[in-house]
Amino acid sequence: MMEKETDRIRVVVDEDLWDLIPNYLANRRRDVEAIGEALAAGDFEKIRGIGHKMKGSGGGYGFDEITSIGRGMEEAAKAGDGIAIRRELKRLDDYLGKVEVVKG
Repeated sequence: MMEKETDRIRVVVDEDLWDLIPNYLANRRRDVEAIGEALAAGDFEKIRGIGHKMKGSGGGYGFDEITSIGRGMEEAAKAGDGIAIRRELKRLDDYLGKVEVVKG
């Protein structure tokens, strides 16, 4: 469940997943850096793989937006569309900066 409060995005996560969330989000922050580096190197396959992983994992942890971003990232990488990758990368970075996780 996602509720928007001003600039914050509140995501309620299941208590069973609570201990896994900090590491999950830290890994997504590392993905921001890795995608930026891969884009600079023209490594669309690496970006596709990261996007695919995000697409598959986001919803399972309660982060449907990460799933959506991952889907967009994967599709953009398959098409070799650097502009769309940058757009999705900004979405991810913005989302991670605004997300507030609460135990549900």
